[in-house]
Amino acid sequence: MGAIERNNVTVTGRTAGPALVFAHGFGCDQHMWRLVAPSFEDRYRVVTYDHVGFGGSDLRAFDAARHGSLQGYADDLLEIAAELELDDAVFVGHSVAAMIGVRAAVTDPAAFRALALVCPSPRYIDEPGYHGGFSSAEIEDLLDTLDSNYLGWSAAMAPVIMGNADRPELGEELTNSFCRTDPAIAEAFARVTFLSDSRVDLPLVAVPTLVIQTTNDAIAPDEVGRFVAEQLPQSAFTRLDAIGHCPNLSAPAETVAAIEAFLATLG
Repeated sequence: MGAIERNNVTVTGRTAGPALVFAHGFGCDQHMWRLVAPSFEDRYRVVTYDHVGFGGSDLRAFDAARHGSLQGYADDLLEIAAELELDDAVFVGHSVAAMIGVRAAVTDPAAFRALALVCPSPRYIDEPGYHGGFSSAEIEDLLDTLDSNYLGWSAAMAPVIMGNADRPELGEELTNSFCRTDPAIAEAFARVTFLSDSRVDLPLVAVPTLVIQTTNDAIAPDEVGRFVAEQLPQSAFTRLDAIGHCPNLSAPAETVAAIEAFLATLG
């Protein structure tokens, strides 16, 4: 099975030339980019895909060993780029996919021309001298609850992650997305997500990188976004006029504008 089939890859826009590759976060699929990605189809080859185990990906391709770390998902991404023979590609990753893109860029520095990281976090757990937003006990409680009652966890956590309490339809969409995911795969990916530590990778990224931050992000607080930008050798930091962890849904116009401005700096 090729990577294009395995990851349910969709290609729109131009048939050749520079590409934008959009990757979704935990519990989601490529549909989460539907309000952002089409804005670039007139100038770019636009690629969206599903991580293995999510959306329309082939569930049979999920491998507990390969997908037991972010490296496995980064390898999937690099295989997609190779099969599509992407030229001059920019990677756009949301949430945990931001660190998947970072890992891919470190593994193969020639794979992408630049990265755009939407609400990234390299480490969710607090440590002395580093604020990730959660204590170790809080993450273990989160994972235990997710393991024992995934649907209940999804219904409770999705609106918190989304923010924008005045727009409950957004939280409902994220809840529904979580609930469509196989609970066993979701639990495994949650452990990869919330227990990972990508801080060592950040200084190794050799391409220009945009960090997009929002307000009141319950998953990746402001201090984390600032840390990511400070650790990257070639970084730009943008704060959106948006609330919550999913601006690709709650503030698509602002997200598009931030990416557009970054692309303009690349020439």
